[in-house]
Amino acid sequence: MATMVAIDPYVFWTLFASLLGFLLLSVLRRRNYGNATAKGEGKVKNKNNTSENHISEECMKSSGDGECRPEYGSGTDIIIVGAGVAGAALAHTLGKEGRRVHVIERDLTEPDRIVGELLQPGGYLKLIELGLEDCVEEIDAQRVLGYALFKDGKNTTLSYPLEQFHSDVAGRSFHNGRFIQRMREKAATLPNVQLEQGTVTSLLEENGTIKGVQYKTKDGRELKAHAPLTIVCDGCFSNLRRTLCKPQVEVPSCFVGLILENCELPFAYHGHVILADPSPILFYQISSTEVRCLVDVPGQKVPPIANGAMANYLKNVVAPQLPPELHDPFLSAIDRGNIKTMPNRSMPANPQPTPGALLMGDAFNMRHPLTGGGMTVALSDIVILRDLLKPLRDINDAPSLCNYLESFYTLRKPVASTINTLAGALYKVFSASPDQARKEMRQACFDYLSLGGVYSTGPVALLSGLNPRPLSLVLHFFAVAIYGVGRLLLPFPSPKRMWIGARLIWSASGIIFPIIKAEGVRQMFFPATIPAYHRAPPPA
Repeated sequence: MATMVAIDPYVFWTLFASLLGFLLLSVLRRRNYGNATAKGEGKVKNKNNTSENHISEECMKSSGDGECRPEYGSGTDIIIVGAGVAGAALAHTLGKEGRRVHVIERDLTEPDRIVGELLQPGGYLKLIELGLEDCVEEIDAQRVLGYALFKDGKNTTLSYPLEQFHSDVAGRSFHNGRFIQRMREKAATLPNVQLEQGTVTSLLEENGTIKGVQYKTKDGRELKAHAPLTIVCDGCFSNLRRTLCKPQVEVPSCFVGLILENCELPFAYHGHVILADPSPILFYQISSTEVRCLVDVPGQKVPPIANGAMANYLKNVVAPQLPPELHDPFLSAIDRGNIKTMPNRSMPANPQPTPGALLMGDAFNMRHPLTGGGMTVALSDIVILRDLLKPLRDINDAPSLCNYLESFYTLRKPVASTINTLAGALYKVFSASPDQARKEMRQACFDYLSLGGVYSTGPVALLSGLNPRPLSLVLHFFAVAIYGVGRLLLPFPSPKRMWIGARLIWSASGIIFPIIKAEGVRQMFFPATIPAYHRAPPPA
């Protein structure tokens, strides 16, 4: 007991002296800080002397809004290259989080594209999560409730499994340019988001760290912009991605786009997929009076438009394969002209983690647009990045930030790889082939989806982004293959049918396994086993 009495006063006075010294040091630091800032910025007052509102040595307060301003560069926290779907949504999201964002976009006028016009329900949910759901309002966007499949005169409808969601949740189809402009306008309403028209020509690199960008303004001036973090979202034709990843771009086909006017689709509020020869044809409503048609042409070359070869191809090869309700509006659209083409690019995510920079959107990862999953992946990535950056008050330590953001590449995999793999696999299954095993696989897929129940809701939940689970994808894919083998062997198997069935399984494996390998088996199915998955934020 005597020992305790002797120690307690010692501990007490030690703590008291330490606290007194800490307070004295704090007063001196504040006085020095005030003298230094008075010379250049004027006197500033600290409203709250708690550790939560502590101002680090790398920051200074602006006299206007009291926000923490890093002394790094021009005072910008994050530079975003590109203001498409990914860039505009990211700018608004990070701006809402209090980051000072500088967006540099090559062309701020309304884009006119033939893809990026269908947002799956899973993507719409992400839009709600980001507070951007009003961007599909006032642009004549159309609700999408599922798909209709057509093959050899037969059809089946596949509805999105939306029963457990709010009545407003559905897919949306629209003019891509209108959607992007709405998001740009919403981002621009934030006082800490600056949108500027300019062409980024290069990333500024110093000792292996990206410090910002060099760009040319609309009036031709060459400028430099600096920030602790540069996020490149400059789309599928990115000229900056080679610095930040190892691109392996494939172009399996091209889309030929037309707009059908005053045309009613056979199944309202559904995207239409015609399993034609040589590859699928898509129809979906993009406004109350317009239907988008996308004709897939395999390979990297399409018939020339200028000499009429494209019109002849569409009239003589494509039109006879369409449902009767769409035949005449399709021919009228061809006669009106305004036919556009676009290469369909596919590129697995293969990042090279670089301090000070990050890739997102189509600049980083692409898949065949047949399933309309690109915007869902981009919006999901933005949600993940937002949540990763949320606890960070200081992003100036580029190496630590880069090490921490490696978790982004792992956390995004389950959603992104499911949608990517499904897009690549479905395109190959839905495309015509002279191989008998591939023909059987195509027919089996149509018949399997036509069964309804779990046989349609499971795959459609994957397609829509409502249930992006890699294992579920693989199980359904091989269930289709086994179903196809069963059709071949019943009622009586023959050596020829058994041989075709074996080749069908082999063909199915040859379709899906290379895509999974490119996505990364471990990252796709076992992301929690990767160290970066559990990486904690760097210390403040």
